[in-house]
Amino acid sequence: MLFYLIDDDPATVDVLRMIIEDNGAGRVLGMASNGQDALEDLEYMHPDIVVVDLLMPGMDGIEYVRRARARVPALHFLMLSQVTAKDMVAEAYAAGVDFFITKPINSVEVLSVLQKMRESLSMDRMLGQMRTLLQGSSAPPAAGDGAEHALRQQEERRHALLNNILHRLGISGDPACRDIAQIVLYLCSPQGRREQRTVSQLCEQFSDSPKAMEQRVRRAATAGLVNLANLGIEDYGNDAFTEYAGTLYHFEQVRREMDCIRGRISTHGRVSVKKFLYALAALCGELH
Repeated sequence: MLFYLIDDDPATVDVLRMIIEDNGAGRVLGMASNGQDALEDLEYMHPDIVVVDLLMPGMDGIEYVRRARARVPALHFLMLSQVTAKDMVAEAYAAGVDFFITKPINSVEVLSVLQKMRESLSMDRMLGQMRTLLQGSSAPPAAGDGAEHALRQQEERRHALLNNILHRLGISGDPACRDIAQIVLYLCSPQGRREQRTVSQLCEQFSDSPKAMEQRVRRAATAGLVNLANLGIEDYGNDAFTEYAGTLYHFEQVRREMDCIRGRISTHGRVSVKKFLYALAALCGELH
């Protein structure tokens, strides 16, 4: 199962991610600290289950569920809260929440609820398949339906792969991941493959503040470089290190960062943001 986590407390998000991924319950596609950012992420992330906190600044969890369900009716929601007032819990269920868990988080309870949600999700899909079979093929699908479905599945696979790479780099919680995803998915598209563009040009396409966007992406890419260098120092055979040190970065710069961390030199490794983005696109979309 694919998850998206929303909570204004970073510690809660980290705990949830560990519970989900360390116990094999699924994979976390993305995270947000507020409802508005999470709604924007729905445009290019396709989770099965959203875990959302009830009490958040700005848009609360119940309002988020209402808006998210209006956009993606098939989404399932697990709500977290320290509030146990019956009227508020009832309002949450009425908005479309599937299950409700009270804080502090208990891993046994979370895993038990997620198993129930997995069973519910499987049942929904099975019933959907049965309805399709019963309806038969009296109305042939439109010519473009199959191609559109295939493209949507391909994009979902690219999203999942990109998020997995960013997670292995240790930067999946960075706000710049949204910027990175926009650029990488564009580079994977037919339009993005036609011509090489500078990082500035790419940022201008997606932001009214391209310089700020480029700085966010650079900081995230640099954080990934530092994390890889530390992995390499700890274990030169680490899978993430061997897979990404020479693909997303220039390997000599990773070695320079390792030497800097060890105190052998004073200059840090440098990041080529363009190489980082185009290499991510190559990994996610077989970009040539």
